[in-house]
Amino acid sequence: MPRMTVNERPVEFALDPATPLLWALRDAANLTGTKYGCGVGDCGACMVMVDGAALRSCLVTIGEAEGRNVVTIEGLSRDRSHPVQQALVAEQAIQCGFCTPGIAIAAAALLARNFAPGEEEIKAAIPNLCRCGVYPRLVRAIERAGRVARREELIAAAPAPGIGVEDAARAVPALGRTESRR
Repeated sequence: MPRMTVNERPVEFALDPATPLLWALRDAANLTGTKYGCGVGDCGACMVMVDGAALRSCLVTIGEAEGRNVVTIEGLSRDRSHPVQQALVAEQAIQCGFCTPGIAIAAAALLARNFAPGEEEIKAAIPNLCRCGVYPRLVRAIERAGRVARREELIAAAPAPGIGVEDAARAVPALGRTESRR
C-alpha cells in the first residue's frame, strides 16, 4: 500500500500501486480540485506538485509517488491567500475555472523556483491548455504573483471562503448585497 504525504498529511492508499495519482487523489482522498481533463498528459488540468515539481497526476502512479510530498490545489492555501491565487483573481485570469487548479499549481511551482520569471519562462512553465483563452492575462497574473511573493506589491483579495454576505460587502464593496427583484 503506497504511502506519501498529501497536503502535509501522511496518507496510505489501499489501492494498486499502478493506480494513477489523479484517481487516488480524486476518488480515495476526495481531493476533487485536481481535475481530469484528457488522461494522457496533454492538458495539465490534473497538475499537482510532487516534491516541488509540477507534474501531471494522470501520468504518475501512486507507486511512483510513494514516499514523496504531494501538494494539490487544496493544499496550496486553505484561504486562497497564495500569491498565485490572489493574482489570478486580481488579473481576471479565470474564466470557467476547470483548468485553473492545474495552472495555479504550475505557476506556484515556477514561483517557488524563481520569484521573478520572465514572459518566456512563464510560457514554458505553464503548459496547461485553457479553452477560455486567458493566456495573456495568465502571464500578467504570474508576473504579479511574483511581485507579491517578493513583497513588492499587495493585492486586495476577495474575502476568504465562509464569510457572511454582510461581512463580504463591507470587505469588498463590489460584492454589495442585492435585494430580491420582483
